[in-house]
Amino acid sequence: MSKAAQSGAPAPEYLPRHLAIIMDGNGRWAQQRGLPRSAGHAAGAAVFKKIARYCSRIGIRYLTVYAFSTENWTRPPEEVGALITLFKEYLEESLRDFRDDDIKVRFIGDTTRFPKSLQELIAETWELCENRTGMVLNIAMNYGGRAEIVRAARALAEKAKAGLLSPGEIDEAAFAGELYTAGQPDPDLILRPSGEERLSNFLLWQSAYAEFMPLDVLWPDFTEKDLDEALAAFLDTLLAAVMEDL
Repeated sequence: MSKAAQSGAPAPEYLPRHLAIIMDGNGRWAQQRGLPRSAGHAAGAAVFKKIARYCSRIGIRYLTVYAFSTENWTRPPEEVGALITLFKEYLEESLRDFRDDDIKVRFIGDTTRFPKSLQELIAETWELCENRTGMVLNIAMNYGGRAEIVRAARALAEKAKAGLLSPGEIDEAAFAGELYTAGQPDPDLILRPSGEERLSNFLLWQSAYAEFMPLDVLWPDFTEKDLDEALAAFLDTLLAAVMEDL
């Protein structure tokens, strides 16, 4: 019996190849309990670690999570500081305890704005995971979909200016090759716990054909069972589409 079958998730061949999650609802979760927002982020970070390992175990090949958007810098300084501290703790834990994991951690977004100590941990984590062959985990940090598109357009413009390609050679494949997710399949399914029904500047180019599924649960309360149910609903959607085409 496959690990997916043991877990309650669909069999690996019926899972989305690339799953993306907007980890939303930490602040509301804390507010409902009379706790500071930092407590919600801490609870959300614990769920993230559990769900990432679960996705790897059941056979998801690519997982992208929205951890810190370009807009998050506008939040109160103490909240931003708490988030950065959580990132550092997670990466330190990954370097210390996850050396035997096969998860290949990657970071998408402009990480140069973070403190040097965090940038060093990001680089060390990247190096540690370089030769791993398991699930690719993209952690979006200081990421914005519009900024990513501008970055890709600027890179193509620089290549054209240098004579490395002509304007006529710029197509969707060339553009996708300049994105943070170059070489990876686009997401098949995007989940957003908290019930919000918007992408919030997440994977704008890559999400063109993805199924989007808002979930009526806050991220710190999100469980493996919630994920299993979302994956089963995704499979039902695919099967219904196939039946319509018959």
